[in-house]
Amino acid sequence: MAATVGANLSALRGHNAALVLDLLRTAGEPGISRLELAERTGLTPQAVSKITGRLREDGLAVEAGRRASTGGKPRTVLRLVAGAAHAVGLHLDRDELHTVLTDLSGAVVAARRAPLDLGAGADAVLAAAACEVDQLVGGEQVLGVGVAVPGPLDHADGVLHRVTGFPQWDGFPLRDALAERLGLPVVVDKDTNAAALGLALEGEGEPSFAYLHLGTGLGAGLVLDGALYRGARTGAGEFGHQVIQLDGPRCDCGNRGCIEAICLAAVASGTDRGLDEAARVLGEGAANLVSLLDIDAVLLGGRTVAAHEERFVRGVERVVVARVRREGGGPAIPVRAAPGGDTQAVLGAAHMILAPLFGRAAPS
Repeated sequence: MAATVGANLSALRGHNAALVLDLLRTAGEPGISRLELAERTGLTPQAVSKITGRLREDGLAVEAGRRASTGGKPRTVLRLVAGAAHAVGLHLDRDELHTVLTDLSGAVVAARRAPLDLGAGADAVLAAAACEVDQLVGGEQVLGVGVAVPGPLDHADGVLHRVTGFPQWDGFPLRDALAERLGLPVVVDKDTNAAALGLALEGEGEPSFAYLHLGTGLGAGLVLDGALYRGARTGAGEFGHQVIQLDGPRCDCGNRGCIEAICLAAVASGTDRGLDEAARVLGEGAANLVSLLDIDAVLLGGRTVAAHEERFVRGVERVVVARVRREGGGPAIPVRAAPGGDTQAVLGAAHMILAPLFGRAAPS
């Protein structure tokens, strides 16, 4: 690999430094003064000066001019050097490999897409992933690679379980195998969790929301009270395999009548009527989540939704609103398309690397 493992991040070895760095990130190009940093973090001005001094030494922050003060001399403002280091997001879908390179602000610097056969075997998939990442990165400073992949899987150990439709991946240590190939730190999570994490960190979702991803499969990412919920065994969000029709079509997971199988069959018809049916079925599943978890919003994403955004948002919303009304009313639950469309999973994968740097969320 041409990439190296990050900039010198000694200044980030603490919660306080992460808080300061996150405020620099959110301030953007206008920057933020040391006094404002002290006020918003609760740190002393001396502590802020020490932290920002280290950030400047490491090339992560720079002075961005002066701002008029309400009293006394003008304040010097600092801004994040977004290009000081980068993160890679990698989405291993069942039929496509999507990679992005982002700077520290989360902005996409470069992106690539390539066909992929997830059933081709570990060696072929890992070789394809390593090639795409190498082509994407060039000589940039890279902190690590976040990998989004269909579940189920063990996020903590980076081990895949029986990926729906591809049982041969069961027990494969994807994180460690890919890290060895790339020579970079690797974090692995379900694509739906990665997408939901990215939405939460960018403030695109309410405190508690469900992200529903309809593409080659169907899954959910759950954010509850501002935190990504993975479950005790990191298996939460297998939304597509709730059985809603006992004698329904057989699903690749082995059950009958899974919402995923019904949705995908309806989409495969290629007709407006089929798409409307898929939206209705997805809406029933979304309404189940709203009733079960009392969440604040439903966000929709994935390539199928992105291709028919208005139809799916309208169809899912219709079912959710009707269910809420039947169950006693209450405030309307918003249903909307996730802003990243079919790229939300790969963007979220990059955020899995960036988030711990800013004290926002750490892989657990």
